[in-house]
Amino acid sequence: MPIRKWTYLLLSILLTVSCSVNKFIPEGEHLLKDVKIVSNTNAGNAKKARNYVRQQPNAKWFSLVKVPLYTYALSGRDTTLWINRVLQRLGEAPVVFDEKLAERSRRNIEQMLVNDGYLHASVDFECEKNDKKKRAVATYYLHERERYFVSDISLNTNDTILKAIIDSTSALSYLRPGMPFSVDGLEQERTRIVKMLRNKGYYRFQKDYITFTADTAHYSNKVKLSMDIAMFTPSVNATPKPHPSYTVGNVYYIAGAGMRLDDEALSKCDTMKYRNFKIFYNDNTIVRPSVLAENTYLEPGELYSQNNVDRTYNAFSQLTALKYTTIRMVERPDTAVLDCYILFERNKRRSVGFEVEGTNTAGDLGAAASVTFSDKNLFRGSELLSLRIFGAYEAVSNLSGYTGDSYFEYGAEVSLRLPGGIAQSVIPAKRRMLLSSTVFSLKLNSQERPEFERRILSGSWSYMWSRKKDTNHKLDILDLNYIYVPWISDTFKKEYLDSVSNRNSILKYNYENLLITKLGYTYSFNSSHNDANRFERVVYSMRANVECSGNVLYGVNSLFGGKKNDDGQYTFLSIAYAQYVKGDFDFATRINMDDRNSIVLHFGLGVAYPYGNSRVLPFEKRYFAGGANGMRGWTVRSLGPGRYRNEGKSIDFINQSGDIKLDLNVEYRTHLFWKIHSAVFLDAGNIWTIRDYKEQPGGQFKFTTFYKDLALSYGIGFRFDFGMFIFRLDAAMKAINPAYEGKEHFPIICPRFGRDFALHFAVGYPF
Repeated sequence: MPIRKWTYLLLSILLTVSCSVNKFIPEGEHLLKDVKIVSNTNAGNAKKARNYVRQQPNAKWFSLVKVPLYTYALSGRDTTLWINRVLQRLGEAPVVFDEKLAERSRRNIEQMLVNDGYLHASVDFECEKNDKKKRAVATYYLHERERYFVSDISLNTNDTILKAIIDSTSALSYLRPGMPFSVDGLEQERTRIVKMLRNKGYYRFQKDYITFTADTAHYSNKVKLSMDIAMFTPSVNATPKPHPSYTVGNVYYIAGAGMRLDDEALSKCDTMKYRNFKIFYNDNTIVRPSVLAENTYLEPGELYSQNNVDRTYNAFSQLTALKYTTIRMVERPDTAVLDCYILFERNKRRSVGFEVEGTNTAGDLGAAASVTFSDKNLFRGSELLSLRIFGAYEAVSNLSGYTGDSYFEYGAEVSLRLPGGIAQSVIPAKRRMLLSSTVFSLKLNSQERPEFERRILSGSWSYMWSRKKDTNHKLDILDLNYIYVPWISDTFKKEYLDSVSNRNSILKYNYENLLITKLGYTYSFNSSHNDANRFERVVYSMRANVECSGNVLYGVNSLFGGKKNDDGQYTFLSIAYAQYVKGDFDFATRINMDDRNSIVLHFGLGVAYPYGNSRVLPFEKRYFAGGANGMRGWTVRSLGPGRYRNEGKSIDFINQSGDIKLDLNVEYRTHLFWKIHSAVFLDAGNIWTIRDYKEQPGGQFKFTTFYKDLALSYGIGFRFDFGMFIFRLDAAMKAINPAYEGKEHFPIICPRFGRDFALHFAVGYPF
């Protein structure tokens, strides 16, 4: 069918469905087709005002078509029929224009402008109605007029001590002469002062004690601002007096008493004393008293601090042995002393988990399974012991001359996480991290393929900490990986490793015994974890990592004149070790268009450089391109490096790896209906090598030409969001393929489905 006929057919369907919407619109009412906000002076105000509109039009898929509305319109009025109920549940009912909501929206926008310093602003509303089509377009006209600015700020209070404290922190104030007169600014200052005072002992201080007076001069847009702080009134008829500063009295721990704080519950508990703390418990104390003390930031005799209460909450939430934690401050009568009660319940100590998943590596199907045993209180210090046993099987295709056609992988991993950081017990509470832990792990992995057998023994010691909710740090103090290759197929050795005509030094290097001694640091940030940014239109995340290997061993060997092996490498215990430096940077931002549509941008860059004892990066540290989380137009490990082209070799995944990786991704995400979301995306990127390896022709990175090596793919995806987990299905097509020249370099012009299409199934979002 010609394109013109398809277009006419589509328009006819949309027109028919659009008309069917009217049957759900009462007589005399109108469907809200669109909402417009017009400002001739400040486009930012118009954008901000949209958040104050109480009635929005029906949602659009990808901000283009109101598919949910049209889905609803396909149903009938008889809700006893299951098909009508299903269509209405999947769709969205028509938004019928409401005059009262429009007036409330107008007043809200007007108040928003006044609160932002436009004291004489006004908002006009107009509704254009089409009675024949039953459609309405609502328009709000913003008249900001002159904006007012703060000219002078004064603080008035009879509480001299409180005034001195506030004056000492004036450099942190949100209020400045010359700033726009804004209610949001006044509220921020109130919040800052209350938070600051509550961290200096003023437990009973509230926002209600702070009021503002604004004096506007005639014929001027200047505002004289006065901040007034009332005296403390503990009760309605009490005589006002200076605000009291509270200190912490006794600190009590109540373990397993049903989270109750009363004499009857406590009388049934055993008691013990540890340092300055008293512990009430049933049966046992759940965790050692020293662990409780190390995670408590409230000390008897010190000033009360809300920050220390919050930090104690966070520290106790990290203790896996505890299920619930509540902190209650009880004021002693007629004193400025607060007794602290920390109540907590026991968590289930041991658990066993099972996990089964399907695998698909470049079209080879398989399955993997694992069993995990956990103990959340191994030494009564809330230590988390995790023991995992796993196994996997995968069919291996496109191999000839080998005795097997299967890939087996199995192994075990044990890890121990200790709450608190290094020397936590000797670090003063004020200087401790918000959250910290030390992790030790040991892992044995065995891989058996038709071409080779490989064993990897790994051991690590890492330290993780954070000072803020949105920021995390990880230090890999020691990370050892020993790679042992006990067996290599004669066919594989003859054709790829020892063949004079097909000698591949990169391949050979990665099938020799090797030791990797890694030291690294990782920094991550996620603005969505910050409560203040939870409802922002733009949220972003960032991750940076740097690691190096072999430098200490290389320095010792060089200093003491160590001997090299036949390949010119220093060894440790007769094993060659890798030497390299590697850095990765990853950034993603999500721009929320509305509650159903968003745009996500992603940038990823990785660079690794082998030197000294290594001419080639270990395979485990090399980059690859293609797959569900990068260049989705390619299958796993099938793109690059650079213009390198796989000539149909059955063993080529080593060559399709590199030292540099660049990922650029754009996704437009939309909520379709129920738990189903969709996205259209565009991916660009590739991998390259730093050195010019003869085994990877066209793979070297060059600043002057690397942009010509960028691959490009596009596609559409569906996501099934069930809250705790997300299933994702992405279908992509190649648009630019750097491995080809001529017309085949641009598959977007001359696509070939069998060559250019890739389908990916994954769990979670790609970035």
